[in-house]
Amino acid sequence: MVKKTITVELETGLEARPIAMLVQVASQYDSKIYMETGNTRVNAKSIMGMMTLVLPVGQEITVTADGADEEKALAEIEAYLTAK
Repeated sequence: MVKKTITVELETGLEARPIAMLVQVASQYDSKIYMETGNTRVNAKSIMGMMTLVLPVGQEITVTADGADEEKALAEIEAYLTAK
């Protein structure tokens, strides 16, 4: 299992379209992937779960990945969240 705190750097934060794209990125991997902020923890592969997160630019989120491709999954999610 790998875990990392990442600062959201997308210009719009995570709104509907960026969330849908993030779910697509996470869904490419076999690992279980979760995102946490405050007391909320959601499955990163669930569009409905991800929509419950309010993630403006500058918000920190903890990403946890567990599985055979966890390192690659975490790296790609970090690259997506920090793209400008």
